[in-house]
Amino acid sequence: MFINRHKEMEHLNKEYSKTESSFVVIYGRRRTGKTTLIKEFSKNKKAIYFFVEIEKESLMIKRFKKAAEPIVNSSLFNSINNIEDWDIIFDFIIEKAASEKEKVIIAIDEFQYIVKENPSFASKLQRIWDEKLKDKNIMLILCGSLIGMMYETALAYQSPLYGRRTSQINLKQIEFQYYNEFFSDMSFNDLVRYYSVTGGVPKYINYFKSHNLMENIKENILDKNSMLYLEPRFILNEEVSDTTTYFSILEVIAKGEHKLGNIAGKLGVQATQLTFYLKKLIELDIIYRKTPINETNPEKSKKGLYFIKDNFFLFWFRFVYPNTGYLEIEEIEYASENIERDLELHVSNIFEAICQKAVYNLKIEDKFSITGSWWDNNEEIDVVAIGENSVLFGECKWSNQKVGTNILEELKRKSKFVKIDKNKQYFVIFSKSGFTDDLKSLSSYFEEGDNLNYLVVTK
Repeated sequence: MFINRHKEMEHLNKEYSKTESSFVVIYGRRRTGKTTLIKEFSKNKKAIYFFVEIEKESLMIKRFKKAAEPIVNSSLFNSINNIEDWDIIFDFIIEKAASEKEKVIIAIDEFQYIVKENPSFASKLQRIWDEKLKDKNIMLILCGSLIGMMYETALAYQSPLYGRRTSQINLKQIEFQYYNEFFSDMSFNDLVRYYSVTGGVPKYINYFKSHNLMENIKENILDKNSMLYLEPRFILNEEVSDTTTYFSILEVIAKGEHKLGNIAGKLGVQATQLTFYLKKLIELDIIYRKTPINETNPEKSKKGLYFIKDNFFLFWFRFVYPNTGYLEIEEIEYASENIERDLELHVSNIFEAICQKAVYNLKIEDKFSITGSWWDNNEEIDVVAIGENSVLFGECKWSNQKVGTNILEELKRKSKFVKIDKNKQYFVIFSKSGFTDDLKSLSSYFEEGDNLNYLVVTK
């Protein structure tokens, strides 16, 4: 299933249509659909797709030659069985590309494993690009899932390949607004629940076949023989050493500690000892640091909080990792009871993030360029958005009760503490279960139904 990669496909086709050569780096965490994107893009084009396996370099070269044979289609090339040099294969590909009007694509998937096997390969590829490929009818795609290594070998200033790429794609997870394409007959509220567990990772989503969320969780996550049971361990083990420290940090954040000092206190260490680990987790796109929306210098703000960005990681570290002892002895029911007790609280946090992004699509006259949230020592507002001449304050309620006027009045009260000077103010309530008639009577606009319920009051 190929969903919501229109911008990425458009970008790749733009690179492909250039009269000169192209060099694209595609990177992002595992299971986000990088391979599917490359294969979909390469359909009906002259393309060499080479998936790198963990093996000796000599075997990699042999498989790369085999992958190139259908495109090169040369009796001389096919007859050479003992090629031991990358250059020879690229020379044949270049010769073929020179005779073609159509650009030839060379896609190397999981590129970082070649560099792991031969650390000098990035320098070798730099030379091959500079001397052989950059002026030819070639599109080179390097793709990788080990984000740290892809930065180091293909993106960073210190990399031999720095300055060669013509573009890069950091392939993110599927946004919630496209999630219903996986479950076209599911209610909005159930979509939020499922998304709070799988996030936007296509591979994870495809494991959740039925419409019973807890059954899916038991079968695909809590069962110690299931693929997702150890998924975060596998991802972090490939990216970092000392996984114990990273796991401890993520567990503390998942349980609700977001201030650096509080995280350090729970772990019994100095806050300065965590800086390296937090920076690495941000680089890996697993956590992020958030500051109040009106902070003038976010990087130096002492109000910064740390959150797990990946919904599946958040779910796993909140519910699976702490119950590993029970799950290892197959006490799945005990673990699932703990999950059922606290799942709606977990979902409410994800709902808040969904509402923040939904601001851009609300039926409001003004448009907003920045969205986030706001807090101080005593107060918090779930959603704050800033436009050219307006500001929006929002409250998110994941509750079985309809929202009444008391929530609106509380939101208006808290908004007075936020120092954002704009001419027009909007107050928006997002609600899982809709609104009371009294609240509707005060609104300038509201939507209730099969999608996101929201109500707007203009000041």
